[in-house]
Amino acid sequence: MIDALRASVPFEEFDYQTLVQALRRYARPRDRATRLLETGAIIRVKKGLYVFGPTYRRLPYSVELLANLISGPSYVSFEHALSYYGLIPERVTTITSATIGKARTFDTPVGRFSYRPVPRHVFCVGVTLIDAGANRTFLIASREKALCDTIVTSRGLSARSRSTFRTALADDLRIDMDQLATLDRRLVSDLASQWPSQRLARLAEVIAHE
Repeated sequence: MIDALRASVPFEEFDYQTLVQALRRYARPRDRATRLLETGAIIRVKKGLYVFGPTYRRLPYSVELLANLISGPSYVSFEHALSYYGLIPERVTTITSATIGKARTFDTPVGRFSYRPVPRHVFCVGVTLIDAGANRTFLIASREKALCDTIVTSRGLSARSRSTFRTALADDLRIDMDQLATLDRRLVSDLASQWPSQRLARLAEVIAHE
């Protein structure tokens, strides 16, 4: 049964409709799905969303794709996106995303997924679509948008002057300062104009002088 499912699903993440469709030739496919869950052949991430268990996994599942599917509309951002791009050195265990909905956190068998709200009018600005293979894609903030999202929502960052803000980026957020000069200054300035924030204005200044 699991072999039939594995042969029918070429990727690691799948929904309930895909699961039942793959088991349609078996009697009582819902009962079969329950059995697969009980044996750990598949893992329920949340209701209606699954990944293959370790024994039957061919490739690592995409936590970014799962983040998009667990709660939406959303895109991966904040610390996870900064780590994804190498803008911060730390490996981030919580998959952080931006949403236009309420702040929410989901603890799942494959990790913690956190969602923080951003204003609707800047939600789509600076978001990119990444190819995850097998006709799958996920939404993630660009480097610039992830940094802006993080800066606006972080507590205690001093923006009194360009020098103090630059120090805060390096010491408090652990940003790789060598990468600042490679960021798209125009996108950061555009976000700063649409999302009024002294911190974003300071970020635009810092990037301009790198």
